[in-house]
Amino acid sequence: MNTMKTIAAAALALALGAAPAAMAANKGCSNSSLTGSYAYKGTGTIVSPPEIAGPVDNLMVETFDGIGSLTATGYLATNGSTSPVTATGKYSVNNDCTGTLTITYSLGFDSTFYFVMDNTLSELQIICLDAGVVLDGVARMQFSIGDWRQ
Repeated sequence: MNTMKTIAAAALALALGAAPAAMAANKGCSNSSLTGSYAYKGTGTIVSPPEIAGPVDNLMVETFDGIGSLTATGYLATNGSTSPVTATGKYSVNNDCTGTLTITYSLGFDSTFYFVMDNTLSELQIICLDAGVVLDGVARMQFSIGDWRQ
């Protein structure tokens, strides 16, 4: 009888412990969670290749369409030289509200990023995954899709 209580208690503890883990893995996010215009500010350093190494700063408006594509416009500063830039890209949002995006810049290069969405889906914490680049930033919702200012 004592063994049965122990087994029942262990099964209950296991079930209760697994429930929060299952909920944490699926927070209900998808590509449609990421829509509208976001103001993005990223700062960091290009460490290699040596010929372009130095500080980098990026300020852009990124517009996400809710189905996996984005457009962006803004400025990129590297080693004290500032250039206007436009970009297009693809993104994928996981159900745990993390995701990746790949951007093709008008200056002739691509970059890949990892992001985490906040609990209101209005802010992204972003880090660049490119080799030789240390860059992170924040994108905050500016306008939602359909807003007349977009």
